Amino acid sequence: MIKQLLVVFQVLSLLFLASAAAVAQSGQSFQSNSLSKQVTPKADNHQHVFSPAMAEFQKIKPVTAQDIIRLLDTAGIKRAVLLSTAYSYGRPEREPQDEYAKVKAENDWVGAQAALFPKRFRAFCSFNPLKDYALDELERCAKDPNLRHGIKLHFGNSDAQMEIPEHFEKLKKVFQAANKQRMAIVVHMRVSISKKRPYGPEQARLFLELLSFAPDIPVQIAHMAGAGPGFNDPSSHSVLEVLADAVAKNDRRTRKLWFDVTTIAVPGNSAEISALLVKRIRQIGVNRILYGSDAAVGSNPNLLPREAWAAFRRLELSKKEIKTIAKNVAPYLR
Repeated sequence: MIKQLLVVFQVLSLLFLASAAAVAQSGQSFQSNSLSKQVTPKADNHQHVFSPAMAEFQKIKPVTAQDIIRLLDTAGIKRAVLLSTAYSYGRPEREPQDEYAKVKAENDWVGAQAALFPKRFRAFCSFNPLKDYALDELERCAKDPNLRHGIKLHFGNSDAQMEIPEHFEKLKKVFQAANKQRMAIVVHMRVSISKKRPYGPEQARLFLELLSFAPDIPVQIAHMAGAGPGFNDPSSHSVLEVLADAVAKNDRRTRKLWFDVTTIAVPGNSAEISALLVKRIRQIGVNRILYGSDAAVGSNPNLLPREAWAAFRRLELSKKEIKTIAKNVAPYLR
């Protein structure tokens, strides 16, 4: 009798796990169903997961694809891009031993996490674009079905300075290689704040020049060219002004340029900052604006996806504009 009960219990447990996996894959949780009548984003176009090794390196908690599933379901969001943070291993003056091996391992782990829920996630690999192994890693990721969709670059973490000719040449080669492989680029364009690197109209114009080397792929500027949380950064304002003006003037280099609003619309923003965001969003055009929420980890965590969307909706945009942005999905997630 006891053996029969154990068999029944095991069968029920397997059925429960299979059902839970199906729910996660489809994105149809009870909570997300309750949100179906609300305007919610179709996708979170800026999310991160962290392996145990990366979490230890950054002194944060690990974040898995299953963790992101729960956050997305709570917000009523079905899809997301999982951006690797392997570039962190290449941060100048913080490089660990066996740096490139760790970069590859982190990228592979992120790709494997996305592959657990292929209907909901795409994974982007990452690396410091100034490193000697940068092009090798891009080529390796391009051959991996879990990582071939795109790359994440972080100019601030990598201390990339476009005004330095050697840096610009290396960035140019990465953009050209990504274009050749048809890999989208998500770029944290804001250069290092802690090192007080120059960031203004000159850098914006140099970035537009970089775009000319990747004419066939989507390029997504993270955080509206800022860093977040918030947007109280005059340097970023000046960069965004140049980029928005280029878009408004139909500069051909911006044909495939997107902007994500990740972490820049927060409750602490002043009325002036919020008004500036609305102005730039409209100047760029709402059809190019992508919702994202970023990782909610660390000592100064970002808002969770549901709370981040609620904060964004407080901007004085029209219902039609909000609805358009909610429906926008980056090409790499389609």
